[in-house]
Amino acid sequence: MPAACVVLVDDHQRLLLVKRRVAPKQGMWCLPGGFVECGETPEQAAMRELQEETGLTGRINTLIGVTTSPGTLYQSILLIGYLVTCYSGSAVAGDDASDVDFFDKKNSPDVAFESHQSFIRICYSILTP
Repeated sequence: MPAACVVLVDDHQRLLLVKRRVAPKQGMWCLPGGFVECGETPEQAAMRELQEETGLTGRINTLIGVTTSPGTLYQSILLIGYLVTCYSGSAVAGDDASDVDFFDKKNSPDVAFESHQSFIRICYSILTP
């Protein structure tokens, strides 16, 4: 099953994370994202999930990476990560998120999924001179 997520970084190099309202990993922080629906591209899914979970709209800068991850509903999830630095709106938790916040690199909470952690590391290596 394919899924897409967004690594959104603001002008201060802070990362946007959402706190999961649902299982798996309920109560933990992760990147905004979710499953690709029939008839939409992974890019469309990433932007839809960003808007549903955070209230923000954005534009994809680049593909960060593609990986697989074990899932609880499906044996394997193909996860596609995108970097977003151009966005608008005010961040507010919605849909599957109970909270949303920006974190700097040194004060980020533990991130629920290894695949998300990997995308975050890649993103910071791209953005950090």
